[in-house]
Amino acid sequence: MKKVMIFLFCAVYTALCAEAQIRVVKSADRKISIDFSAARASRDADSPLFFQTLERDLQRSGWFKPVRGTGELRLIGTAGRDGGNVKAVCQIYRRSDQARLFSKSYNIESGRARTLAHHVADDMIKAITGNKGFASARIALVGNLSGAKELYICDADGGGLTQITRDGRIIIGPNWSPDGNRLVYTSFLRGFPDVYLADLRRGRRELIAGYGGLNTGATFSPNGRDVALILSKDGNPELYIKNLSSGTLTRLTMTRAAEASPTWSPDGQNLVYVSDQSGTPQLYIISRSGGRPRRLSSRGTENVAPDWGPNGLIACASRSGGRYVIAVINPSTGQTTYLQTDNADYEDPSWAPDGRHIVAARTVGYQSSIYLLDTVSDAPVALLQGSGSWYFPAFSPQ
Repeated sequence: MKKVMIFLFCAVYTALCAEAQIRVVKSADRKISIDFSAARASRDADSPLFFQTLERDLQRSGWFKPVRGTGELRLIGTAGRDGGNVKAVCQIYRRSDQARLFSKSYNIESGRARTLAHHVADDMIKAITGNKGFASARIALVGNLSGAKELYICDADGGGLTQITRDGRIIIGPNWSPDGNRLVYTSFLRGFPDVYLADLRRGRRELIAGYGGLNTGATFSPNGRDVALILSKDGNPELYIKNLSSGTLTRLTMTRAAEASPTWSPDGQNLVYVSDQSGTPQLYIISRSGGRPRRLSSRGTENVAPDWGPNGLIACASRSGGRYVIAVINPSTGQTTYLQTDNADYEDPSWAPDGRHIVAARTVGYQSSIYLLDTVSDAPVALLQGSGSWYFPAFSPQ
């Protein structure tokens, strides 16, 4: 229901060890067992947390099954304090022939053991499977812990929750820049829906779309130079591209319908967006240079909140049988698959950098929480739930 309301409102670090050229190849739904029994952590606050986080990250990647005592692979590692830092050394051997698949040492300042573990997990996944991980990515999201819908950031596992805004105003639709240093989002800070750009490194933000009428749906182009967004300054909510350097606006659509929720193709040449020109909200694809849009979605009574993933597939929230489920559409063939979940509503999907996982908002009644979904095999995992409600999750590029 939230997605319909929004639509109507728019109407509404990765490293390979030089020695680790041997890769373990498995099918996507076949997990590699890895023995953690030789992992040794000193008795300080950071070191045990490092291995706990590393184990959980590898398990959530979908590629590994951490075990004790036996396993196809064996992790030999140490973690401990080294002055003001945490030092970790990790090696992975294949048990059958003792081939060393991974060997690397790391240092990070004390208090950042979880961050270190996330990076190590992604390094291991890449070295052993050849696939990209997502543990070191972050998630931008909106939560109402303070009583207002403010902007937050957390780690890919739901930890490290940090509040970014304290405006006491509604915020919706955050999206990341390609370098992961900036966010664009819609805010009612001035009483109207405007688009802001937040520079997380500098701790500054600026208004980038405050035209008369509706300003929303902003999303960065893959090169970070432009944003696509929905503006109603000329009447209907239409799709525009704004160049961030020059401020030049390029209008892409001109319909009597309402457009919403644009997202870019990985190569930056096309956009997928929502329009109700057929009578119900559906997905359409248009070239960044304009032209005639092509309807993409053909199943479900409504298809909203698309996200075009690094794998070339588009995830969206599709209404079917009275509830929202996550659909994955191949834009070349139109083939649509649905993720198996439960009887809750799953909305606002966002692809993880690995192109395998999706983060989404799960709503039951009036309570919304954030879940990680595996498009291959694993069951949904709750990342943020309990106090408050959480909406609009968006994975960083890494």
